[in-house]
Amino acid sequence: MPRALWRRRRTTDSPRPAGRRWAGRLRRSSTFARQVLLVRVGRRDGDPRIGAELVVPEHLVDRPRRYGFDRARRAEIEAVMPVSPALAPAPSVDDDSSAMSIPLLPGERTASRRMKFALVNACTLASLMLGINAIFVAMAGEARVAAILLIACVAFDGLDGALARKLGVASPFGAQMDSLADMCSFGLAAPVVVYASLAGSAPTAAAAVAAALVAACAAIRLARFNVSPKDGRFFCGVPTTMAAAVLALTVAIGLPLPAVVQIAGVALLAFAMVSSFPYAKLARLLKLPPWLWLAPVIGALVDIRLTFALVVVGYLVSGPLLWLHQRRTA
Repeated sequence: MPRALWRRRRTTDSPRPAGRRWAGRLRRSSTFARQVLLVRVGRRDGDPRIGAELVVPEHLVDRPRRYGFDRARRAEIEAVMPVSPALAPAPSVDDDSSAMSIPLLPGERTASRRMKFALVNACTLASLMLGINAIFVAMAGEARVAAILLIACVAFDGLDGALARKLGVASPFGAQMDSLADMCSFGLAAPVVVYASLAGSAPTAAAAVAAALVAACAAIRLARFNVSPKDGRFFCGVPTTMAAAVLALTVAIGLPLPAVVQIAGVALLAFAMVSSFPYAKLARLLKLPPWLWLAPVIGALVDIRLTFALVVVGYLVSGPLLWLHQRRTA
């Protein structure tokens, strides 16, 4: 049989064994098969979007000559790659149906609850409007009338919170609105009233610095109160409502104090608002023995100004004393 019809026999010293050509084709086709299977399979507890796109290792993209991975090959892979039927299509980001509106009044939206909610917020708005009018009256030179309006702000501020809790219509909206109203009434109106009362008797620069200090400390105190955990027994620092009440009563009754002492008292009250000293809440003060309440009442009948000054000083000193007591017992 002629030897030309047969291919060269395989020998032991042959550098290329027989069948090299078709084996090379098989390896090249297996590269394509491996590339088809290079698809990330989504896990059951993972993101449903995983597996919806082709994932190619970086070494295939960085070395196209070794694996022959180009754009044409990518298109072929995407055409034949498997698609899992268990994967749901990814939701659209721009879908407006998923947007939820947060109601201002949580719970049942009945007519009676809406009226109660409106009543509570009307008290908050009344405090806000009284504070604005206190600013206007103080600018007109009527500091004592402005102080009386500021005392009315304190009354409405305490009323809205009590009504919200009693009527069961407390809400995050009401809390934020109350905080904004407090900043207007007690963080802005109170310093303006104090500045108007000190005009003429104290240096203008010193009165302006003391008033600005009250406004800044009130803003810090309200912001800290909004983000801090609440304590049912003590305030962390003097609350802005009580500080404004003290300033308003000081102007209304007209304490006969030198201007330097008044400015120092205003600055001390401002720093007490942002301090970390614990001050007892009104609910704890009401639980004091009756004879302790009888002493201020009798003192107010004798000399209201001196009694008021002693009560304010005693309350301011109580914070550091409670702080020292807590450190000793800890």
